[in-house]
Amino acid sequence: MNSSEQLSKYLSQAILLEVAAAPKPGLVTRHSNGAHRDMSLLTFAMSSAVAASAFFASGRIGNAHGGSLPELFQALRRYGREAEKELLQSTQGVNTQRGILFAGCLLAGAAGYLEQEGQALTVRNVCRTVAAMTEGLVDRELKSLKQEAAVTAGEKLYVRHHITGIRGEAEKGFPSVMTHGLPGLRDAFKNGATLNDACVHALLALMTVAEDSNVVWRTDYESLLWLRERAEQVFSLGSIYTGKGYEAIRELDHDCIERRISPGGCADLLSVTLALYLLENKEFPTKVM
Repeated sequence: MNSSEQLSKYLSQAILLEVAAAPKPGLVTRHSNGAHRDMSLLTFAMSSAVAASAFFASGRIGNAHGGSLPELFQALRRYGREAEKELLQSTQGVNTQRGILFAGCLLAGAAGYLEQEGQALTVRNVCRTVAAMTEGLVDRELKSLKQEAAVTAGEKLYVRHHITGIRGEAEKGFPSVMTHGLPGLRDAFKNGATLNDACVHALLALMTVAEDSNVVWRTDYESLLWLRERAEQVFSLGSIYTGKGYEAIRELDHDCIERRISPGGCADLLSVTLALYLLENKEFPTKVM
């Protein structure tokens, strides 16, 4: 396995870890279907196999690419649309992992490109490459949209609320991951957390800042603001490190289910966080699983 394939492997592991971790407010876990009635851990098992295959294929596309980075984005986008069809077919039309399919294919493609260019496969280089690959994406695809021309959920949310979602994260090099996801994960491991609890802690850190389009699409913009405030409250109570903090996480999960709030965008960014941590460190600390 070459070095760029390692990131595809890490992405594949990350999406499995993300869905299994618990408790995750409003999200599917190994214990709960969260705020969803149309998906479960089994639905994710079906789509994860498709997504993993797509990550490796995207790495190969990047590795064989001889043109510019914007041209690489277009090649990955064309492939990604076909992979998305396969993903939805595997879940009988249920959208489990379209966000991380998009982000993961870009990351894997960037890794393949860096390898064939002889550049170091670091977290910073991979994220910078994705940013260069997608430069101008929001302007091209969202800013010029009129309300009547908006078709997809992402387009409609931008027109209504100027939410850029996963497009904006990619174009900026995943700032929420760099400033909150990865620091949250590192902090949890430094303080002796298990892998499960480190995932939960990093997710909550992402929830305090991420522009989660899934939350707004399923409910409204006020729910996103409410979620950020509640995540901040969890941190003020100690998060995973205290009994009060852990109880607050469980209460937030209950309330998200009641309100049908599912921070799927944050879940996608958690997967990115886990994959980039592994790219940086090759493995998780010993005895965390």
